[in-house]
Amino acid sequence: MKMIAAVIQPFMLTKLTRALEELEDFPGMTVTDVQGFGREKAHHEVGSRHSRIEDVVDFVKKVRVEIVAHNFMVDQIVETIARTAHTGNRGDGKIFVIEVEHAVRIKTGEAGDAAI
Repeated sequence: MKMIAAVIQPFMLTKLTRALEELEDFPGMTVTDVQGFGREKAHHEVGSRHSRIEDVVDFVKKVRVEIVAHNFMVDQIVETIARTAHTGNRGDGKIFVIEVEHAVRIKTGEAGDAAI
């Protein structure tokens, strides 16, 4: 099992959701509103002339999509996210693939691959 975590532009979420739902046996996803910055850096404002304190004022709003999937589906899901969330502009986002050691479906107690 692997977790695919993608940080994407918020306006791409509906398009991405539709594309992922078309995948056979798609296991579902969790979506979280997040904010941060990457290579584009955050905007900083410096305090008064006498102050050396900098306050971070502008984090970039993004959406984090998390999907736990069987290993055989990972490449297909990553490719779908990369293709669908791509605008060609700075800040399109990132995709991370992380090993999942264990999973349990709370309702049934199923564990491992059966929990997906």
